[in-house]
Amino acid sequence: MAARWPPLAGKTNTVGKASSQKQSRREMIERMQREQSRSDRRRTIIIVVCSIVVGLAIIAYPAIKLVQDSRTKNQALTDFGVAASAASCDPATNDAAGGSQDHRPDGEKILYSVSPPSSGPHYAVWAPFDKKFYSTSDRPPVENLVHNLEHGYTILWYRDTLPKNQIDEIEKLSKSKLPDSSSGKFIAAPYKQSEGKGWPEGKNLAFAHWSGPGADQKSFGHRQFCGSVSGDALKQFLEKYPATDAQEPNGG
Repeated sequence: MAARWPPLAGKTNTVGKASSQKQSRREMIERMQREQSRSDRRRTIIIVVCSIVVGLAIIAYPAIKLVQDSRTKNQALTDFGVAASAASCDPATNDAAGGSQDHRPDGEKILYSVSPPSSGPHYAVWAPFDKKFYSTSDRPPVENLVHNLEHGYTILWYRDTLPKNQIDEIEKLSKSKLPDSSSGKFIAAPYKQSEGKGWPEGKNLAFAHWSGPGADQKSFGHRQFCGSVSGDALKQFLEKYPATDAQEPNGG
């Protein structure tokens, strides 16, 4: 009878361990793949949700702005800012005026005798008549805005360094119900101190208007500096210097 060899226990155990290790590796890889898949899905969901939120915000902002502007349009000018008595306003100036129809080439820097300007040479093109408020990002050159003064506009110049909440108040004020004396000819725009002579200490905004020639054929520019935003003070200025009191009142 042939001899029978004992089973190779060591070899069997080695094969079993190798098989178990392969199985463990497969399970680990599959687990990692499942976790990566879940992570990818979560990231995709987050991106989609964020995109939707941003998209809705982009769509909603103009709509909200439109509603706010519509409400503001029906509010009285005096609803904004402090009372005239609390605005620290100086008396209006009477600046010797000149430069009517003195059109200069676009790009030429004009040095005005007063700051902000209330009259003087200007560019041939004026700022759009239907825009009431400018920020530092979209304001046209000062020389364009002076042309608006020639057509009876009153401009509220405000320091470009004013806090945002005060600038927001000026924007609302500019879009509110203006007195009939203005004929809707009003613009609020920022002014940099580097653009002209320094303003009086503590004054943060200035109203400007260019009056037409009087009986003596003399013309004047008018500026009124105030420390605080005041629709009440602006209303009084607009009524004192109406749009019809201008070099070319029928323009615009």
